[in-house]
Amino acid sequence: MSDHALGQDESLLIRAARDFSRAELLDRDRQWDRGDGCVTDVLPQLSEMGLLALMTPEEVDGLGCSYRTYSAILQEIAYASPSTAVTISVHNMVGLVVDRFADPSLRRSWLELWGDAKNFGAFAISEANAGSDPGASLTKADRNGDNFILSGEKMWITNGLTARWFVTLARTLPGEGKAGLSLLMVDGDSNGIDRAPIHGKMGIRGSETAVIAFDGVVVPTTHLLGEEGAGLSASLAALDGGRIGIAAQAAGIAQACLDEMISYAHEREQFGTKIAGFPAIQQMIADSHVELAAAKELIDFAAWSKDMGHDDRSASSKAKLYATEAANRIAYRAVQLHGGMGYVNECRVEQLFRDARITTIYEGTSEIQRVVIARELLKNN
Repeated sequence: MSDHALGQDESLLIRAARDFSRAELLDRDRQWDRGDGCVTDVLPQLSEMGLLALMTPEEVDGLGCSYRTYSAILQEIAYASPSTAVTISVHNMVGLVVDRFADPSLRRSWLELWGDAKNFGAFAISEANAGSDPGASLTKADRNGDNFILSGEKMWITNGLTARWFVTLARTLPGEGKAGLSLLMVDGDSNGIDRAPIHGKMGIRGSETAVIAFDGVVVPTTHLLGEEGAGLSASLAALDGGRIGIAAQAAGIAQACLDEMISYAHEREQFGTKIAGFPAIQQMIADSHVELAAAKELIDFAAWSKDMGHDDRSASSKAKLYATEAANRIAYRAVQLHGGMGYVNECRVEQLFRDARITTIYEGTSEIQRVVIARELLKNN
């Protein structure tokens, strides 16, 4: 959005993220994809860079970034490592939930820890039968004096193996339907928590994805985030911001694919000439460039809208829907342009093709985004 240019300090942060990701993450991400380590290997560096406290207020030693700066930084990180981008995104969104909903007596003490690699955050919302519909959550937290006793199983939990803190959706008011769900801040060091990795992922293999089982975990009632029974609406608010992060991740993947396409088109020869001169190749590159530019505009508008405090949930959904589906189309073209080389894992576009696929699924599927967009249109017109 040219009429809302970022300031010098924000631009410097984005450039620092770009330099760091190219120098420190690009090669590592390729290793992680092959099963050699994961993003947690670089958590101390992410902490030192301030990337774990991007959205944390400056008053508690965070960077206090706007959504626009945050989304631009995530694009730079995702260009080199989509796995790192989603890891950072989830942790920062958990921090925003804490900032907005935590008990005033605990908010500051939690947020002061947020930039520390030892205080990693995760959302424990999805379940085996409650993905797109978090309101179907079966995890329960029964009140017992000044505590809740938490039991249930959560699935597809990003950062789940390392997280110190879980923002957890659980039923605290039995028989109250969706209104009986609440958000709890659960200490991962508590007794009764079992974590198991989910193996065999198609892409973003450097990020942690886990099943988390809670068995009689004691959670103080002061760890309630927001009002009791209002957990579903708080969860949806968190997902709204998270969708901007996933859209930014997709844009970073798409930009990497486009750059790989352009580079290969200048190098590869067929019929005695560079393939960059072939109209079919030019069309692939042009279509990808235009789609990526449109995606970035939608992301920037959604981020600006959040920064302005506008109540426009469809803006985030539009950005996520278009950017993630565009990234998949662009990744497809990147593989196609590379021909046989694009089909083997020594070529980076093969990995990017796999990494892009999840973006249309997590933080709300493309189908859910279309429902959100349509409902907003029908409600307001």
